[in-house]
Amino acid sequence: MNSHFALRRPPSANRRLNILYGLLVLIISIVVVRLFYLQIVRHDHYQQAALSDQLKEYSISAQRGVIEAQEAGSTVPLVLNQRLYTLYADPALVKNIDATANKLAAVTGGSSADYLKLIKTEHTRYVVLAKRLSEVKSGQVLNLKLPGIGTQGIDYRTYPQGTLAAQLLGFVNDDGKGSYGVEQALNKELSGTPGQLKAITDASGVPLAASKDNVQIDPKNGDNITLTIDLGMQAQMERILAADYKTTKSKGLSAVIMDPNTGAIKAMANYPSYDPANYQKVSDPSLFLNAAVDNAIEPGSAMKNLTTAAALDQGVIQPSTTFYDPAHWLIDGFNVTDIEEDGGAGTKTIGDILNLSLNTGATWELMQMGGGQINSQARAAWYNYLTNHYQLGKTTGIEQGYESSGYVPDPNKGYALNLTYANTAFGQALTMTALQMASALSSTLNGGTYYQPHLVAKTVDSSGATHDKKPVVVKKNVVKPEVSQQLQALMEYVVAQHYSPGGFRYLNFPSNYSVGGKTGTAQIANPSGGYYDNKFNGTYAGFVGGDKPQYVIVVFNMDPGVAGYAGSYGGQPVFADLAHMLINDFNVAPKSGS
Repeated sequence: MNSHFALRRPPSANRRLNILYGLLVLIISIVVVRLFYLQIVRHDHYQQAALSDQLKEYSISAQRGVIEAQEAGSTVPLVLNQRLYTLYADPALVKNIDATANKLAAVTGGSSADYLKLIKTEHTRYVVLAKRLSEVKSGQVLNLKLPGIGTQGIDYRTYPQGTLAAQLLGFVNDDGKGSYGVEQALNKELSGTPGQLKAITDASGVPLAASKDNVQIDPKNGDNITLTIDLGMQAQMERILAADYKTTKSKGLSAVIMDPNTGAIKAMANYPSYDPANYQKVSDPSLFLNAAVDNAIEPGSAMKNLTTAAALDQGVIQPSTTFYDPAHWLIDGFNVTDIEEDGGAGTKTIGDILNLSLNTGATWELMQMGGGQINSQARAAWYNYLTNHYQLGKTTGIEQGYESSGYVPDPNKGYALNLTYANTAFGQALTMTALQMASALSSTLNGGTYYQPHLVAKTVDSSGATHDKKPVVVKKNVVKPEVSQQLQALMEYVVAQHYSPGGFRYLNFPSNYSVGGKTGTAQIANPSGGYYDNKFNGTYAGFVGGDKPQYVIVVFNMDPGVAGYAGSYGGQPVFADLAHMLINDFNVAPKSGS
């Protein structure tokens, strides 16, 4: 008899199957939940993450504004742009580093080893491989279609007039930032505003033209700037300074020619200078500075023009005033004397103070501001003219990098204040730049208006709109109009006396023009204290015109190696050369009726 037996799983086996089934259901549930989380809940996040791998941001450089000068009623470029290209890599996108480095080196002439090292830079998406590639080289690189490799056009400065006005202009460094001169002072205006491109790229980092995610902001080009500088005047000034630098054995020459009736700078230069197209080759960075606005020195007796104007304006002296000059003054235990006494003690005139350059005479003028002696009243009155009328001890705001403010001593703080202020009356114990001297002197000669000195005549913005720079009045009533006429006559007298028989023959100016000025010989301060006995700076401050001054000229000659006074033999001949140049070539209006 056959019998059939039913196979039964033991209870333990059933439990194992249930557990396995439960685990399978759990795993499937986890996967489903995870997929739901990734595809539904975190969809935007991962889409953005994927997009970020393809989205690249590019800066679109703005074109830097050009700089022009004036010439015969038109404008001539001083600074233009040349577009060159920066070669860069995105290390994350470069596929074959060795091959890429070799191919780039073959095109650019660079070092494949250097490129290899740069491309291997970690933690960056942008590394510069080379700069200043030509447009041809840039095209050759792009034609290689190397993943992660690109070029970017950048404008570099070119100088069609060579080294002309180099220190006034400054330069643009490799980072595209203006350094020194106009380029630094007006970097924002010249630079413009870069544009921006956010673009979806392919795997090689090449922007895809048709993508709704692309965003482009066009760049705003920088302003074009026309300077007040007269090109021909600037060029002749630089030639004169170069020649006089040699003949006077100068350590450094600076000069400024200003229109006293507007504050416009017509020419400004220093010697020695440098080539802005090759600024990287300059070993002495002090050459980058425009010394005419940066180098504040004690101006010496050229200051007596301003002291006399202040005394005349206060009414404590008149042009016809005479006084007894004792040939020395004892002030705070020290003697103030003249370098050369010119006959010793005796009756002198205001004209003598300037013509004979009497330190004792300038000190006497300061005394008159205090009622006959140097005291707090005299110091306060003179300080007011120095800082409030003549704007000394503060920057002028001219469009230049690194302008110096100079120094005017406090009238109420310090040692031997009366002696200090006596020294300031004849140009020691205070400092100023050639530009500050020119601006202050202009205000005393033009009827009493201090115009802010400026180098910009007009700008043209990216829309083509022209903005003319109007003269800015900083201070009115610097001196009374009649004081300007009186000072002009006194300064003319000085030049005439210096030209008189036996004088300086190069001061032979035509009689139908008005030329006036004053020398300055200033001891050079010793950094260890006091002054050198045998080192002097030579300065000159004067004007050229007809019925009224048309140009103000200031010259600073640093420690010239001349026999004689530095002002007379180092500063004055440079002034004379510049004055003759203006009369001969730049339409100085002669006196009426001449």
